[in-house]
Amino acid sequence: MKTIHVNVKQLGKKHPILAELPIQLNTAKDTISVHELLDFIVQQQVEEYNQKPIEKEDIDTEKLPKENYLPLLIESGKVDFSSIYNENKADLYKAQETAKQAFEDGMFAIFLGEEQIEDLAEEISLTSNQSFTFIRLTFLAGSYW
Repeated sequence: MKTIHVNVKQLGKKHPILAELPIQLNTAKDTISVHELLDFIVQQQVEEYNQKPIEKEDIDTEKLPKENYLPLLIESGKVDFSSIYNENKADLYKAQETAKQAFEDGMFAIFLGEEQIEDLAEEISLTSNQSFTFIRLTFLAGSYW
């Protein structure tokens, strides 16, 4: 097992959160590709998500995940992104493929220290003390196409 450090950034006017979180990767290798890095991180996150308990006492059958799920939660005034209302477990393979496709499509950027990582095939060292930073990119206007 290798431990890496990931910067978690949540920007906002009221409560900006900046934290460096250790993440355990299921590998003994010192050098891996970005492709493998994403697979390991998504695996860790999916396992963590799938272990979270479902908020049974808070489940309202009218608000179970459907097309109108989010608007109903917003109307009720209860939107809690740390609670899990969906009883379905996350699909590891699908999540890994989605993360790699999102990276290739430029939906988020990865930095190792100050250097941006731009290719899934790029080899990175897990022995350096530098932190990884993931930044979700948001399009401000127009369309992506």
